[in-house]
Amino acid sequence: MAKRDTPLLDELEKGPWPSFVTDLKRQAEKKPECWDILGQLELSYHDRITHWKHGGIVGVFGYGGGIVGRYSDLPKEFPGVAHFHTIRVNQPSSKFYNTAKLRALCDLWEKHGSGMTNFHGSTGDLILLGTTTDHLEPLFYELTHELHQDLGGSGSNLRSPACCIGKARCEWSCFDTQAACHGLTMHYQDELHRPAFPYKFKFKFSGCPNDCVAALARSDFAVIGTWKDDIRIDQAAVQSYIKGEFPSNGGAHSGRDWGPFDIQKEVIGLCPTECMWMEGDELKIDTSECTRCMHCINVMPRALRPGVETGATVNVGAKAPILEGAQFATLTIPFIKVDPESEFEELIEQIEKIWDWWMEIGKNRERVGETIQRVGLPTFMKIMELEPIPQMVREPRSNPYIFWQEDEVPGGFERDVREFRKKHAQ
Repeated sequence: MAKRDTPLLDELEKGPWPSFVTDLKRQAEKKPECWDILGQLELSYHDRITHWKHGGIVGVFGYGGGIVGRYSDLPKEFPGVAHFHTIRVNQPSSKFYNTAKLRALCDLWEKHGSGMTNFHGSTGDLILLGTTTDHLEPLFYELTHELHQDLGGSGSNLRSPACCIGKARCEWSCFDTQAACHGLTMHYQDELHRPAFPYKFKFKFSGCPNDCVAALARSDFAVIGTWKDDIRIDQAAVQSYIKGEFPSNGGAHSGRDWGPFDIQKEVIGLCPTECMWMEGDELKIDTSECTRCMHCINVMPRALRPGVETGATVNVGAKAPILEGAQFATLTIPFIKVDPESEFEELIEQIEKIWDWWMEIGKNRERVGETIQRVGLPTFMKIMELEPIPQMVREPRSNPYIFWQEDEVPGGFERDVREFRKKHAQ
């Protein structure tokens, strides 16, 4: 494959930032098929359309997921990318690798593919970009038997679970995100590799409400750490912040001098539920009104900590804008224990309750959040056997017409209605 002229792509090498074009040109010295990647992309920029075909199914024996078929619509002009499949490799929890594993993965990919990688894609998986169909089975064998890593999810199945750094390095983590991520990855191997859902389904685990993996926005089943009891307060440390002895926000000011710390302006006044106030020299927090937003803890980490009765909140139904537009997950289970010793029995029970319902009534390519939107949140709450709470409601009722289910109407009300109708019928 010959070197390609790429005047449009060359523009992306200008300026102060690293360029993927430069990386691809360097890789093309070892893997000539990368010139065809550049050539096809150059043509796509010129034509303003993609030159990848839509669809195309390819995989390895026994697996329905993990390999994303990629085919060029100009195979004669760009033979190096006539078929140029993407491999999703299931990442370890919190993406912990040692250098030996990273070198082994890169060596494997140089042997069987283009050498181009994406560490890490927005799917969570480690992405290997570009190989031919005849290399898939040998690559899969060596990946699983020699490197002891598995393919991730693709298609209408469970996608690779992902989690934040958790208790490994974060003091705010309210449950062991890595244990939950690994435990459910192992428990649901069939659901990961053999697509059987209406569409994709994602778990993501964040250890605290800072939600560093954006579970609330990107996953169908978001497990976000929280606590039930009071925020722990070190009143002496609160005073140290007020006196300027400790820098706020952990000292993360990006070099800018914001002036003296003002607890009223920077913490109390920014509390979304106004649940904080000062009584003399003491900071007070009304836990019953606290939404666990983490703002006060982030600003004064030496003075405030999450409570000790920890667990997680489950939010269901987030998605990107494919069919109905982007949506955040809806608070479904306010508090649940995430217990490795019980092998996450409570979480699994809730997950499978959702799956049983969604697989029965979900439409093709309809995420669970869209199914909930279509049938209504009250129906979903009944399926989940949960009592509605205010936190599940996005906004107050705007429709003046209120409809009652028959079993929700008290007997006295029914009697009054009958008597009213009888009186007016006469």
